[in-house]
Amino acid sequence: MKMLLVRKFRVLILMVFLVACTMHIMIDLLPRLERRGTEGRPGCSCPPPAAAPPRAAPRWPSKHTLRILQDFSAEPGSNLSSQSREAAERAAGGGGGGGAGGGGAAAARTRRLIAPGAPRPPPPAAAAPLAALFQHPLYRAALPPLAEGDLLFNVNSDIRFNPRAAEQPEWQNEDNEEFLPTGETSIDSYPNWLKFHIGINRYELYSRHNPAIEALLQDLVSQKITSVAMKSGGTQLKLIMTFQNYGQALFKPMKQTREQETPPDFFYFSDYERHNAEIAAFHLDRILDFRRVPPVAGRLVNMTREIRDVTRDKKLWRTFFISPANNICFYGECSYYCSTEHALCGKPDQIEGSLAAFLPDLSLAKRKTWRNPWRRSYHKRKKAEWEVDPDYCEEVKQTPPYDSGTRILDIMDMTVFDFLMGNMDRHHYETFEKFGNETFIIHLDNGRGFGKYSHDELSILVPLNQCCRIRKSTYLRLQLLAKEEYKLSLLMKESLLKDKIAPILYQPHLEAMDRRLRIVLKAVSDCIEKDGYDNVVENDFNTDVNTVTTER
Repeated sequence: MKMLLVRKFRVLILMVFLVACTMHIMIDLLPRLERRGTEGRPGCSCPPPAAAPPRAAPRWPSKHTLRILQDFSAEPGSNLSSQSREAAERAAGGGGGGGAGGGGAAAARTRRLIAPGAPRPPPPAAAAPLAALFQHPLYRAALPPLAEGDLLFNVNSDIRFNPRAAEQPEWQNEDNEEFLPTGETSIDSYPNWLKFHIGINRYELYSRHNPAIEALLQDLVSQKITSVAMKSGGTQLKLIMTFQNYGQALFKPMKQTREQETPPDFFYFSDYERHNAEIAAFHLDRILDFRRVPPVAGRLVNMTREIRDVTRDKKLWRTFFISPANNICFYGECSYYCSTEHALCGKPDQIEGSLAAFLPDLSLAKRKTWRNPWRRSYHKRKKAEWEVDPDYCEEVKQTPPYDSGTRILDIMDMTVFDFLMGNMDRHHYETFEKFGNETFIIHLDNGRGFGKYSHDELSILVPLNQCCRIRKSTYLRLQLLAKEEYKLSLLMKESLLKDKIAPILYQPHLEAMDRRLRIVLKAVSDCIEKDGYDNVVENDFNTDVNTVTTER
């Protein structure tokens, strides 16, 4: 009797197993049979059905991906970005009067109710203050003539670009010797990231009207990602992404929503690095006509297909998991905020981030790192020397490279730039070694800007208040951006709308920039009243700005 029960139990287990296998096979084959039936309809002599609107064929994720990490990319929710964008759109719609928020949604609903034959109202004429700004004489001043030593890379027409050489740390020819990837005859065929590198000179990262910059911004959004690795160093997670055209960019993922402010109890050195701050910093730098921030664009990244499936970094791959809400998450390895509790999660597998184009490799164009004289103490209790010594700038001006040339004026430009963003985290800066001390400061790593719109950190302006020096070109542009027709917040809003993940900034951040701009102008005015115009404002124009028409 006991043996009979055991046999029956085994038969039952076998039947359950066979049923499960049959269902599994049917689930795998059913989509293929449906697609085959809809394509060929073999054996059916009936007339074809009436034409229906074309529908995209469903994309079935591979069995391997489903079993390992449950790819949700085919679900409708995967096309949604973070909720911060929705909140920012609502805020922009409420504060901007006809912006891209609720007003745009209402207009879309109205368009759907209009009959096909009904006349449509003409679109409202849109003003373009940004285009008018770039046509202003202050934005058309010519650079000094460029000599051979003023170019980061000298053009060599005997050497052609080999894209496979970009896979290595340096450019190589057939004899494995280092060379520069230039050649005038085929420069149009170069990828946009290489055109950007070739255009760098002593005075700017890129020229005002370089078409390769807009094309490069588009590449950052659309190029296929072929490999991903974690960037070493730094306090928070950053990824190095390589594209199909061999270009590279630094990816900073979204960690805060647009409307969130830095908590008041956070120290500046433990604040989050914000992806939208990197994007906004690039646009602000261009509006100020500094052109010292490498191109940055926002992108929605599929965490499964574009990070996990293409990375060879095992440490990064092992940190992927599925959250209780069925979202794909990962956290990587870094000093701050790299843990399960601070994981980066998609919606369900899409995440926003900023992509900053890489500068030329250090093996080709070495950069020198300088300690910022007004660096903060990065300590909970100690203060830096400049915070307690009101005459600190006099010591700085007697120390190379600040005792000659334009470096102290570059620091003042960077001070204004950081104050408008609210960025307190400027501990070092870099320059290209080839150009010595007579070159610009590269404005890198701006992720801790735009953290507080309700607070203006006046300590960022200490270098300007202590030194009372500023370029005439910078001062005149700041005055221009304070005028109603060239209002900084409106120009920033227009410029940022070009980004793929717009809106980039919460409306109060835009308004805060106008407020901070007035504070900067008041500080310069106080300096002029105290020391005189000629002692404060350094004339850096070769000719009268009202007669300059040359463009670059």
